[in-house]
Amino acid sequence: MSLDRIRLSKTAKDQLSWLKRHTGITHWNVLCRWALALSLRDETTPLVKDIVTDSNVEMDWKTFAGTIYGDIYLALLKQRCLADGEEPTEEALSRTLTVHIHRGIGYMHGRRDLRSASAFVAAALQ
Repeated sequence: MSLDRIRLSKTAKDQLSWLKRHTGITHWNVLCRWALALSLRDETTPLVKDIVTDSNVEMDWKTFAGTIYGDIYLALLKQRCLADGEEPTEEALSRTLTVHIHRGIGYMHGRRDLRSASAFVAAALQ
């Protein structure tokens, strides 16, 4: 595992496709950033630890984080690893990223009121 490639499960891909259709947010990486933020906001540890990344959706770290925010996302992941009692190794960071993106996608898909970018912003401010 590495932060270089971020891959998603088929279920996550299907959920993101639904979100793309209903929100008008067309880029996987943007939705995945929202997913990560929503999941990290939840202080509980995700129940699922291993995700089968069996879809054809993948992106590199630079695409996911962008050229400006990569250090911020990396710091958030390191903080989360430490908060969960894990050393922020490359493997732990990658696993944490994958698990939290998937949990966040599940949160977003389960919230049928998230149908626009403004709804995402409103949810973030709650």
